[in-house]
Amino acid sequence: MSNRQQETHSPATQQDFSQILRQIQASRQKVFAQVNTALIDLYWQIGKIISEKVQQSTWGKGVVSELARYIAHNDPDIKGFSDKNLWRMKQFYETYQSDEKLSALARELPWTHNTIIFSRCKSVEERTFYLTLCSKERYSSRELERQIDASQYERTLMGKQKLSAVLREIHPSITDTFKDHYVLEFLGLPEAHSENDLQKALTRHIKAFILELGKDFIFMGEEVRLQVGNQDFYIDLLFYHRGLSALVAFELKIGKFMPEYMGQLNFYLEALDRDVKKPHENPSIGVLLCRDKDDEVVEYALSRNLSPTLIAQYQLQLPDKKLIRAKLHELLAELDDVGEPADGETP
Repeated sequence: MSNRQQETHSPATQQDFSQILRQIQASRQKVFAQVNTALIDLYWQIGKIISEKVQQSTWGKGVVSELARYIAHNDPDIKGFSDKNLWRMKQFYETYQSDEKLSALARELPWTHNTIIFSRCKSVEERTFYLTLCSKERYSSRELERQIDASQYERTLMGKQKLSAVLREIHPSITDTFKDHYVLEFLGLPEAHSENDLQKALTRHIKAFILELGKDFIFMGEEVRLQVGNQDFYIDLLFYHRGLSALVAFELKIGKFMPEYMGQLNFYLEALDRDVKKPHENPSIGVLLCRDKDDEVVEYALSRNLSPTLIAQYQLQLPDKKLIRAKLHELLAELDDVGEPADGETP
């Protein structure tokens, strides 16, 4: 009977139901956010007390352990106040006490996210990066750990995206949307693999791939057919990017970038814009995802290219964090050297 009643609801009634459900969901999210903020504020205050007591040599590790036992004994229902977590609260407070902007940003995130960031990130800049990224992308704690493992911060600093001039002109803010290197360790592919292997693996792990791309990407399909004249052509992977309001075609290459690949991708973009793109959407974007590339060859290939395209590289293993940080330090040192005035020159 309930099913019959549901079937008789008018579209207007269903719309009312949907509106009420959205209000309930929004209210729940608001309550969760308020509870989280209150909890983080509590941890901050406890961390402050412990920090000050330790600095004054009033408390040592033994006293903090006694505090944890005291809380557990006097109110067994209270969880999350082990001596290990109490020391984390102290570390949390000491990490952000001198930075109001970061402490406010940290209060927006769950405790687990905060412990991951302040325990694993080595600098203020790195913590700022992941706090901002989590706030924007709404990462789960598992997704956040994967991004740190994949050296997202270092790769963002080092990445010099190879974008065509047309692409920069159409989307001035596109620099933060795409990466120069994509880490695809989740695919589990062997070093020797085919383009079909790569495409099928990306489709099977599309959720993880979108995490690497960015959550504004919406997957539309693989082997997407384009009919031009009497011939059929197929785009390896097709996405839509909400922020850019544009279709994004990925063409996969398991070898080194070759200039002739550009002609094929430009053809696909022309077909998308003529036959698939909606009037309110921006021109389609093409991404050549290659196993390797020569930056000088890429620069030449893009210099006179009239399509909104970019060229990126992929790797199948997580980067060596020590190695990538060393390369980052070298790059920053080179930039410092370039910025220094010559002898006798006024800065």
